[in-house]
Amino acid sequence: MEQKLLAKPPWRKSGKRLESMCRKALYDFDLLQDVDRLAIALSGGKDSLTLLYLLNAIRGKGFKNFDIHAIHVSGAFSCGPGVQENYLKRICEQLSIPLTICHTEQKLETLKCYSCSRNRRKLIFDAAKNQGIETIAFGHHRDDNIQTLLMNLLHKAEFAGNLPKLKMIDYDVTIIRPLIYVSEEEIQSFARSYQFARISCQCPVGQNSMRRKVADMIDEIEQIFPNVKENLAQAMFEYGSKKALYK
Repeated sequence: MEQKLLAKPPWRKSGKRLESMCRKALYDFDLLQDVDRLAIALSGGKDSLTLLYLLNAIRGKGFKNFDIHAIHVSGAFSCGPGVQENYLKRICEQLSIPLTICHTEQKLETLKCYSCSRNRRKLIFDAAKNQGIETIAFGHHRDDNIQTLLMNLLHKAEFAGNLPKLKMIDYDVTIIRPLIYVSEEEIQSFARSYQFARISCQCPVGQNSMRRKVADMIDEIEQIFPNVKENLAQAMFEYGSKKALYK
């Protein structure tokens, strides 16, 4: 897939709002505290590319000029959008951002969302640590957060969403989520502006996953309660469990 426009300032309207919300999350949750080098989990989908473009634009402007290193997990079933590696290489080269590509041996017959996610994250964590990087940014946005909140509530009776900052003790790395305030709809608008919105996950399991079902359920509830997404996100920040934040 060819991308005609490289997303960078001066932003169009959608970009200005996204950068503002990303900056707010970075500030509110001290996501870049003591961070000199940052890895970005780059699947190549709209969320991770948006994160890459925003953090590249932000560094050195109101925040320290931290180094960015992109990490991509490739494979037939990597839970990514099925992009070509050369496409991501060209983007990173134009932004002067190093890119590490890891490979997963995940097979269709053993493909499950939970185990696949753990395997993919371990590859990313190991690649980051090999580069001497301890903080990794993921492109999880507001809608991912409220889906996680409902899945935890309904499945485990825990009122807990995606924490903006999470220390992974077993791996000695920290996850940050700078897009935690941003809705998926806003990311889609930004991606359309810069012609990478058509990249989507091709995983055959993910299309019918529990997360997909919860997302559909939230969309149905929204027809009755139009502010359900904003309210769930706000409730998570005010009342959600933070027990894992600095555990």
